[in-house]
Amino acid sequence: MSSKAWEDATLAAAVFAVDPAGIGGVHVRSPAGPVRDRWLAALSRALPTPPRRMPVGIADDRLLGGLDLAGTLQAGRPVAQRGLLADADGGVVLAVMAERLPPGTAAKMAAVIDRHEVVVERDGVALSHPTRFGVVAFDEGGPDDDPVPIALTDRLGLKLDFTQIPPREAPEIDFGDVADARALLPRVRCGDEALQALVQAAVALGIASLRAPLHALHVACAHAALNGRDTVEAEDASAAARLVFAPRATQLPAPPEQEAPPEEPPPPPPDQDPNQDPPPPDNEQQAEELKGPMEDQVLDAVLASLPPALLAQMQADYASRERARSSGKSGALHKGGHRGRPSGIRRGEPKAGQRLNLIATLRAAAPWQRVRGAIKPRVQVRPDDFHVTHYRQRRETTTIFVVDASGSSALNRMAEAKGAVELLLADCYVRRDKVAVIAFRGKAAELLLPPTRSLVRAKRSLAGLPGGGGTPLAAAVDAAGALAESIRRRGDTPLVVFLTDGRANVALDGTGGRPKAEADALDAAKRMLASGAATMLIDTSPQPAAQARKIAGAMQATYMPLPYAGAQTLSQVVRARAGG
Repeated sequence: MSSKAWEDATLAAAVFAVDPAGIGGVHVRSPAGPVRDRWLAALSRALPTPPRRMPVGIADDRLLGGLDLAGTLQAGRPVAQRGLLADADGGVVLAVMAERLPPGTAAKMAAVIDRHEVVVERDGVALSHPTRFGVVAFDEGGPDDDPVPIALTDRLGLKLDFTQIPPREAPEIDFGDVADARALLPRVRCGDEALQALVQAAVALGIASLRAPLHALHVACAHAALNGRDTVEAEDASAAARLVFAPRATQLPAPPEQEAPPEEPPPPPPDQDPNQDPPPPDNEQQAEELKGPMEDQVLDAVLASLPPALLAQMQADYASRERARSSGKSGALHKGGHRGRPSGIRRGEPKAGQRLNLIATLRAAAPWQRVRGAIKPRVQVRPDDFHVTHYRQRRETTTIFVVDASGSSALNRMAEAKGAVELLLADCYVRRDKVAVIAFRGKAAELLLPPTRSLVRAKRSLAGLPGGGGTPLAAAVDAAGALAESIRRRGDTPLVVFLTDGRANVALDGTGGRPKAEADALDAAKRMLASGAATMLIDTSPQPAAQARKIAGAMQATYMPLPYAGAQTLSQVVRARAGG
């Protein structure tokens, strides 16, 4: 399978080199290594100019153009300079570690790609430059990282994955000079049959983006030009569908409907000879019959290239992206901090530890030097010129384990529950998350371990955990909610994991009685839901208990019965819920 993937990667580089701006770009999932280096070297040799590398944290004035600070200070008047996107006209922009690209930068690139023009009106300058370019985005992100902004990836026609290609199966590639194909490309035409086949394939594969068929059309034309043809044929459409549609497919095509048996022809009218030839078929009917083969070829090409267990993989990827948006490796994104990734430069005074952006401040002051009567080489800077850099960082995640140590739980599967918690603790240690342990038995809940990163302390608190007594579930839920709220106030993100059978028999006031205890537990679960903390409930009963499911439903927690999953499976579920 990896050799086939490398063949597709080679073909993708060739067609992209023919028409970078038309195809839009290539989204490559790959860590740094020899496979990626060989592919990029082959692509660079085929391009008319080397790719222009774009830093991830590039400023807007370097990306789009703007005020030339040195020239403005020298001339005493605003002097404009071109940006990277304008300079890349007719070439390729290379974005390494594209998963770290700020959404704002991706949106600005997308606007330029759509308009084929850079328009800048800022800092006292106005400029406009036509530009058409392609983008190669290297995605080195792991499961804990944000995805490449969809504003950019939706405009990149090709998507490749090098993560499963070993270096020994990625030989050096050289598809030769593509200048002839580039010269032939403007004369290549695509007929209605090929165009309809591409559109029908996109619909059958559940591809929602309207840009995908347009990208496939450009790829088909480039493929035809590579093969010296001025008309798109079935082979070109099939190659385009395989390269563009296969990585984007969200469903398998519906099976064809079984054709009804042909109806008996009506008897000939009395005045017609039964031996006379039937009338010729209608032209539209002939066209319908001839339309099918290319559509079938295009779909077959995509289906042949789909990886095994496609739907399961796509659902897992989608769920992973959704988890990354909500909880993530280290919690939700927090803007306005003093550390982390830069999220933008804005006008304002450097208060509360914010950092003054000197270059942006000087750029804002430069156009006003003549008006302010500045004497060279001094620059007059006023408070209105101040610009500060804003950052965003992920909050740390603190996982709170709420362990039922009552008699009913101890009789059930307390040992396996402890084993599951120890595996979960190890996962938290790998992710550098904090952990806390609350145990409840008798008449109250007790904080055995305040939030910590110490795996040894966490294991020690579990090892000495006794079992027996009543089940004060309401007190445990309230204690977990209070701890989660204090964690949130510190700026971290809490995740609460309950391990219990849900059989509460001690009320919130410490009195016995199952009806009142269960009612208090449900009320506490509703309070937990109102707090907004992410929760899981792992049912430790021998059989899934209705009461545990009811408690989980009241707090809208993820419900997981322990009897149907061992410690390892539970570890994987919580790891996924925490975004790890």
